[in-house]
Amino acid sequence: MEIVLSGIRSTGNLHLGNYFGALRNFVKMQYENKCYFFIADYHSLTTHPTPKDLHSSVKQVFVEYLAAGLDPEAATLYRQSDVPETTELYLLLNMNAYMGELERCTSFKEKIRTQQENINAGLLTYPVLMAADILIHKSHKVPVGKDQEQHLEMTRTFANRFNRLYNVEYFPEPVAYNFGEELVKIPGLDGSGKMGKSEGNGIYLADAPEEIRKKVMRAVSDSGPTELNQEMAEPIKNLFAIMKAVSKQETIDFYIEKYNTCQIRYGDMKKQLAEDIILFTSPIREKISELSRDEEYLRKVVNMGAEKARESAAKTVREVREIIGFKSF
Repeated sequence: MEIVLSGIRSTGNLHLGNYFGALRNFVKMQYENKCYFFIADYHSLTTHPTPKDLHSSVKQVFVEYLAAGLDPEAATLYRQSDVPETTELYLLLNMNAYMGELERCTSFKEKIRTQQENINAGLLTYPVLMAADILIHKSHKVPVGKDQEQHLEMTRTFANRFNRLYNVEYFPEPVAYNFGEELVKIPGLDGSGKMGKSEGNGIYLADAPEEIRKKVMRAVSDSGPTELNQEMAEPIKNLFAIMKAVSKQETIDFYIEKYNTCQIRYGDMKKQLAEDIILFTSPIREKISELSRDEEYLRKVVNMGAEKARESAAKTVREVREIIGFKSF
C-alpha cells in the first residue's frame, strides 16, 4: 500500500473543477492507499490573511471535503499547523536548499512579476515547505497539477540531497500520482481557461440554487451557428464540457443535435444546464449545511487527524535528527 499525500489550499469554497479534477479520485483512492490530506494553512500566510479569514477558510475547506466524501476514518485529514514537526523538518531542509535553485523556481519568478509589493521569504522557500509536507510522512505519491510539477521535482532533489549528504537511503523519491484515467477538466464560465476561484469564473459546491442560475445564465456564449455542423467556438465547447459532466446523455445529445442543425437556443440550454448542476450538487450542498452546524463532529475530526498525522511526523523527525547527529549525551 502506497503512502499518498495531497495538500489542500486553505482558501475555502470548492468548485466543480476541484470536484471533477481530483476530489472524486481522492474519495476512491483513500480506501486503496494510506492517504494524508492536509489543509495548507501555513502556506496561506504568504498572502497575509487576517485571523478571522484564516480560521473561517480552514473550517470551510474541512466541511466541504468531508461533504464531498473524504472519510476521516479511512484517510488522515489534518491541518498543517497542527503538526509542528513539519516546521522543524522545513528548517532542517532549508539548511541544504540553495538560493539559486529557489530563485529560479517558476512560481517565485511569477510572484515577483505579479505582486511586487509582497515578495516575502515564505514565497522564496515555498518549495521547501512543500517538500517538508511530503517528506514528513515519507510519501511515495503526490497528486499534483501541472503548476506544481516543478515543486515536486524540487522535493525529489531535496530528498536525494539529504540521502546523499548523510549517506543514507532514508527518504523515498516521491512521484506524481497517476489516477489511471483521463482527468476531467472543467472550464470556466467566462469562455476560456479552467474553472478557478482566482479567475472568478467558478460554480461552487456550496452555491445556492439561485446563485447557480445567475452564474450560468451570465456564461459567455455566441450568436449561434450559421452553418450545419459548424465548428464550435471555445465558449460553446466549454458549456458542453460542463454539461457532459453533470447532465444525462440524452440531454447532451439533444443540444448537440440542436447546435448541429442551427436550431439551438442558448438561453434554453443554460437553463437546463443550471438545473442539472443544481441537481448534481444538491446532496453535497445539503451535507455542507449539516456539517457546518455540527461543531462537535468537526472538532473530533480535526483532533483525530492531528493525532494520526503527528504520530507519523514525530517518527520521521526523530529519525532525521538522529541521522543528522542531534543525539542525547
